[in-house]
Formats: sequence, structure tokens, C-alpha cells
Amino acid sequence: MSATTRPGDSNDSTTPGVEADPAVPHLVPFTLRQLQMFVTVAEAGTISRAAERLYVSETGVSLAINQLERTLGVKLLNRRRAHGVTVTTTGQSVLASARQILGEAGDLYEEISGTGDLTGGLSLGCFPSIGPTMMPLLVRTFLENHPHVALRFREDSPEVLHTDLEAGLLDLIVTYDLGLPQNVRQLPLLDLRPCVLVGEDHWAAHREGPVDLAELADEPYVLLDNPVSANHSLSLCRSAGFEPRVGYKSQNFETVRSFVGRGLGWTINLMRPKVGTTHEGLSIVTKEITDDVGAVRIVAAWPQGRPLSRNAKAFLELARDVVPDSM
Repeated sequence: MSATTRPGDSNDSTTPGVEADPAVPHLVPFTLRQLQMFVTVAEAGTISRAAERLYVSETGVSLAINQLERTLGVKLLNRRRAHGVTVTTTGQSVLASARQILGEAGDLYEEISGTGDLTGGLSLGCFPSIGPTMMPLLVRTFLENHPHVALRFREDSPEVLHTDLEAGLLDLIVTYDLGLPQNVRQLPLLDLRPCVLVGEDHWAAHREGPVDLAELADEPYVLLDNPVSANHSLSLCRSAGFEPRVGYKSQNFETVRSFVGRGLGWTINLMRPKVGTTHEGLSIVTKEITDDVGAVRIVAAWPQGRPLSRNAKAFLELARDVVPDSM
């Protein structure tokens, strides 16, 4: 051993005869409590409401957020006096990671403690036309089985759902297998064949059997105006040899049905509500299509490579059993 590497010298940074293990992680310089406070503030919108939910003082919450920002070296929140807080762009990324870390920590605690009851949160996103027909039963049944889970639910456009799923702001989305990103995993829930909806006074409503799409080519079409639904229905019409005469558009599934019920046009739809009336009490008639339109699958989706929480797994198990009986 040379004179410059004798044990006990001030520049000796390792234990004699023991090599540093690069696989040993560094100590994390922030706490789960700080992450919990940040997530709660982001969801509550104000520090005061977050403090109430956490049963701590506002000063304690502010100090925790300040310390977390200093540790990470980034600004997480924009604080506006009398206007609450908003999450910065960087904060949104940290928020997604914080939720995942807290979820995994909760899963670990429940697994080790052996309590068995699910707690924590679950964030669900849903394609709008699926929401009113399928999600109420799913959400109600899940909460009856797991009452201690804080379930957050919202509908949104496919683009927003996909973006928020990738960012970790949503744990799962329930949607069609149309236009899904490549980097998601899917659990098939239900296959639906497209159908035609017409009002009760429409000629097709009084004729037995299915209809050819081409028979409706000259009549006004009521378009469900979101990219996924619109592209799908328009492509079916084009495959039948015509470009539909779009008379009306709406991003609301129920508005489309109401226009059809008023005799303002016809539409192609996937969902088949058990109640065949509009909000005005007018009847809607569902007709099968003779064309080879194929089925569209409803799926639950989540990012590939991201571990599912116990809550997400429980929801998937429930959905697989409940959804086939909901339609």
C-alpha cells in the first residue's frame, strides 16, 4: 500500500478492502409527507383547504412545499394571493410522479400490515359517450366493495385522456380501442357493433330488419363531433360508397340522440342505452346495419411499463366482471 492511500488519510473515501456498490441508492432528500402535502394542495387549489384536509396548519403546509421546492430545485406552484395556487408545468410532471410514489407506498403498507382494505386514491378517465351508460354502475359497485378508496372520475376528449394517462394524472381510462397510443396496455371489456339510430317517425323505424347505410345517404346526418367517433362513423359511410350529408354536429352524445329523436337526421352509434328515449321523452329506434361494419371494443387502458396499484387492479377485476352485464 502506498503512502498516499493509507487507511485513515483524509482523502480515503471508502472502507479499506470494500468497494462502493453502485447499485446502492442514495438517500432521498424529501419525505412522503412533503409529497402528500404537495399533492393535496394541487388537488385542493388553495393552501388553506389543503391544511384543513390534512389537519395541519397553513404555515406547516407552506413550509413543507417550500422545502420540497428547494430540495428539487424547481418551482412547483404559482401562489396568487386571494386566488389560490396553480401547478406549474414542471409541477405537473412532479405531481404525476408524486401520486405514483404515494400510491406504491400505500400499497406496500397495506400489503405488509395485512389490513386487506383498499385505501388511497384512484383516478379514472372515460370517453364521454361511455360515461352515462357504463360508468355509473362501475363506480357505484367499486365504492360499495372498497368504500375507503377516494375515486376521482372525469370525462374528456381522447387527446386529453391519452396525454393525462401518459403523464400519470390518470391511473386508468375506459375508452374505445380506436386511435389508442402504441405504448398502452389494454384489458378488453366489451365488443360493440355499430348501429343506426333514427327517430320513431323515420321510415326505417317501421321496416323490419337491418338497413343498408347507402339507403340513408341523402338524409341529414347528425355527427358526434369528436375525432374518434367522427372518423369512425365517416369511414363507415365512405366504405358504403357515400359521403354523409352532415346537417348537425354536437360533442354531446345526448344532444345527438335528441336531434335524432326530433327527426332532424340519423346517426351511427356504438352505445345502446337501455332506455330508448331522449331527454324530451321522444323515442329513438335502433337498427342493425347490413354492411360489414365490424365490432369496436371497449377497453380499460394504462401505460405500458407502469406498475398498476392495488386499487387499479381491483377496478380492472371488477370491470371485467361487471361490464358485460351492463349493456
